[in-house]
Amino acid sequence: MKLLFNKPLLYCLLLLQLPAALMAQQVQVKPDFPNMRRYDQQGINVFEDPKDTAAVFDGLKLKFGAGFTQQFQNLKHKNPDALNNDAGSFSNGESKAGNKLKVITAGFQTAQANLYMDVQLADGIRLNVTTYLSSKHHNEAWVKGGFIQFDRLPFKGQVWDNIMKVTTIKVGHFEVNYGDEHFRRSDGGHTLYNPFMEGYIMDAYATEIGGEIYVKKNGLFGMIGVTNGMIKGNVDSLYAAANPDGKLHKSPSLLLKAGFDKMVTSNVRMRLSASYYGNQSSGSNTLYGGDRSGSNYQYVMELNSANPSSSTGAGTPLAFSGRLNPGFTKKINAFMFNGFVKTRGLELFGTYETASGRNARETAARNANQYAVDVIYRFFKAENLFVGVRYNNVHAQLANNAAGTGAGPVNYTGKVNVDRLALGAGWFLTRNVLLKGEYVIQQYKHFPVADYRAGGRFDGYVIEASVGF
Repeated sequence: MKLLFNKPLLYCLLLLQLPAALMAQQVQVKPDFPNMRRYDQQGINVFEDPKDTAAVFDGLKLKFGAGFTQQFQNLKHKNPDALNNDAGSFSNGESKAGNKLKVITAGFQTAQANLYMDVQLADGIRLNVTTYLSSKHHNEAWVKGGFIQFDRLPFKGQVWDNIMKVTTIKVGHFEVNYGDEHFRRSDGGHTLYNPFMEGYIMDAYATEIGGEIYVKKNGLFGMIGVTNGMIKGNVDSLYAAANPDGKLHKSPSLLLKAGFDKMVTSNVRMRLSASYYGNQSSGSNTLYGGDRSGSNYQYVMELNSANPSSSTGAGTPLAFSGRLNPGFTKKINAFMFNGFVKTRGLELFGTYETASGRNARETAARNANQYAVDVIYRFFKAENLFVGVRYNNVHAQLANNAAGTGAGPVNYTGKVNVDRLALGAGWFLTRNVLLKGEYVIQQYKHFPVADYRAGGRFDGYVIEASVGF
């Protein structure tokens, strides 16, 4: 959702209106809310929002939170196997498109900032609105989404109380709960939860309009959700020119999730979950391309012709650098299985994901598979110092008409491979302030020579300072 104000005007309006609104409503500003994941270090390894049935409502409350991040990047990249790697000219003087990568140097990335507003509206009823104030994908401020969460219902009767003791309902435009990795990834300016710089290579993350219902009891949980299957509202018809497959209807997305999360001994916590996301005819699905804030690897493995300078504004090379989107925009069925074990300072987090789908120009589904393993060790009683390693691998079949870049359609039906090894370390100066660094190696294998990523590789380090409260 795009804000139609420029930033200075928006900030001025907020500053002018907020004091009056607070006095008129006699709102209490509180640091912590029940049934809500915290934005500081205490939110690490929290997945779905906690369920607090003993909380007492004593009036309308307002909480503002924020996430601020600044990175310094020193990454190098190359693509030695790409066709026409060096751009030049044909014999008639016409310029070649080439597959030359953008020239990148060490430097600071664009700073990012998130603003969170949470309001306790009534007993067990909370409103959230999240805004990207500064991000890499968009220059202007954007609303990520907003939702109302019900941990109690405003109906009298023991039957409603009994139901809501184990049930949570979320309705609005929100980050869909597919898999567990999205609880650990960096999101715009809020990067405290992530022990590394980036999420996964195949980044499953989307904000959609709909609702989710959760049931939790004795460590077991289940969820069912239905959304519109697109990143924003859409009332347009799917006209034939953009949908040559002839499927001109829009289908909702179905989400399912189940698992358990328990302290199996006094020192061992274990969580296992299985998730499903499916849409059989979307207008434009963005499960693997829904990030509107931006990758934390800037301009890496991107064409030189794409956004040749920062003065051209934000765009795709800033949003998705280092990621691989299989392009399942028309039809998608995806499954993710996650395991998490924590014993004292040692944490293990694993993912296996398999997805199939196609775009509107294709007639047959393609497949993509991903797995990843994180090993983290957190030191001291406050766990304020940590080191970690992540390995992430993706095998995916590219769309036939998307395998080549700058060389027209290429009929390539083989599977490409992308793998990443990341070594990270971090230090929480306070529970709100984190300094962390990462050394990363990422390789692109089995890409056709017409693709600019053929034989690609990038490596180097990124240092990041982050604040969350």
